[in-house]
Amino acid sequence: MSTNWWKKAVVYQIYPRSFCDSNGDGIGDLNGITGRLDYLKTLGVDVLWLSPVYQSPNADNGYDISDYRAIMKDFGTMEDFERLLCEAHKRGLRIVMDLVVNHTSDEHAWFRESRKSENNPYRDYYIWKKGKDSKPPNNWGSWFYGSAWEYDQQTDSHYLHIFSKKQPDLNWENPKVRREIYDMMTWWLEKGVDGFRMDVISLISKNQRFPDGQVTGAYGEYGDLTPYCENGPRVHEYLQEMNREVLSRYDIMTVGETPNATVEEAARYTNAAGTELNMVFQFEHVAIDHGPYGKYTENRFRLSDLIRVMSKWQEGLSGVGWNSLYWENHDQPRSVSRFGNASTPFLWEKSAKMLATCLHMLQGTPYIYQGQELGMTNPNFSSLEDYPDIDARQAYELLVKAQRKMSEEEFLRCVQNLGRDNGRTPMQWSGQKNGGFTAGEPWIKVNPNYQRINAQNQVGRPDSVFSYYQRLIRLRKTYEIITEGTYELLDSGSNTVWAYQRVWNRERLLVLANFSDQEACCPLAKNPEVTRQILISNYDDVKSETLRPYEAVAFYERERADENI
Repeated sequence: MSTNWWKKAVVYQIYPRSFCDSNGDGIGDLNGITGRLDYLKTLGVDVLWLSPVYQSPNADNGYDISDYRAIMKDFGTMEDFERLLCEAHKRGLRIVMDLVVNHTSDEHAWFRESRKSENNPYRDYYIWKKGKDSKPPNNWGSWFYGSAWEYDQQTDSHYLHIFSKKQPDLNWENPKVRREIYDMMTWWLEKGVDGFRMDVISLISKNQRFPDGQVTGAYGEYGDLTPYCENGPRVHEYLQEMNREVLSRYDIMTVGETPNATVEEAARYTNAAGTELNMVFQFEHVAIDHGPYGKYTENRFRLSDLIRVMSKWQEGLSGVGWNSLYWENHDQPRSVSRFGNASTPFLWEKSAKMLATCLHMLQGTPYIYQGQELGMTNPNFSSLEDYPDIDARQAYELLVKAQRKMSEEEFLRCVQNLGRDNGRTPMQWSGQKNGGFTAGEPWIKVNPNYQRINAQNQVGRPDSVFSYYQRLIRLRKTYEIITEGTYELLDSGSNTVWAYQRVWNRERLLVLANFSDQEACCPLAKNPEVTRQILISNYDDVKSETLRPYEAVAFYERERADENI
């Protein structure tokens, strides 16, 4: 594969609503991001991915777009965005936009026209079907629960919405829709943005037979639409067309969100010829702890499952595609609470650094979600009222009220465990009121531990989690093996230690990580044929036979023959 700038880059995801509020209204905004660019430059990242900032009624926190060429008033103006873009570029930081084109808001002008009549020119911009006796055309269940079809009395028809009824799916079968999207993408690229993260892009092609789905209980009485909407029959055709028409004309970064994609599918999306996307987000590793109701579970992960999945993707895309590396995003809980241990300051710090080591030493492009570089944790709010996520609210109505699958107390524990709002609490800038996020009333509560975990406490302190992330980012830019080396798993069955190595030319990178709060045996075999140095470790010293609680260490090895070259 050719070397591209995005392979060595480190991406930082910003959830604008929760990042930094510049005007005291309790909502993060574009000017707040601009004011923190020096912080991001100090961290060392290369790319800023912005979750949606487009005009939106905000039914799903901006993932319901009503105007692709306008900025949401909560976030500022187009002039504010252009200033952010300019100031980021001055600092060598690139901006990647969130592209949400599987669906729009039901308040988008296209949809308002579409629902007026069956003969409206915009009718086929969306997926409309006739049912029988006002019943849906099939049994598909929405990923946000309830039916995936919404009845519209005006034309006696149903429209498809995989997510909220406020998010009708676009009809990609219509070439006019595709042309509108490509023109919009070109408009943003001409403005100077540096790429797109493509929301649920694997859903854009639907099976046109629209058959009933299997009823598994995961969607209540409704059927599973996944086999008929994910990685659909024309999705690669559409992305190749998008690449020809738009993407290939710019030096940009693209990443597609592809839930449930297999390694084989991902290799097609990210093929070495570059005809579709640069990389994809897979979800297999963040579903290993899911239960019968998906994320609404109290399950904990097993390390052997995590190792198996991550290794499969490392090995499966080697030489044929490219991995996105992440633990967290706006839809996931905090990784130190999920995969580490936030119970004490000592274990919190060690496990936050351990998780960072594991991820950043893998092959692929690493993503840091805002606050992850500080070790932010799940907030464990004591009331469901403190979790406003639309997905959680609708799951509550189904699982607690309608089906009585769990009690309110059980459901709260599930949300505390894996709910989406765990990652959406405000960025913790300081120990001041509201963590320095806002001078007003924040749109969602601040994690109570902001006085201990915040940027002011960590920036410039050599032993902080922030400083550790800085070191990892510098290593990626210094050692080619971190980008180019192949991945080899050293112990496939462990539930305590993840041990792997990266191999490139005559170099080797050995990574050992203890995922437990107990010491673990991990002897290092001596090899007189290599020179070995500690590249990074989250303890001050390294023992030869044991790994201490949540210890991580990366060794750089080089064959001694190299010394004579």
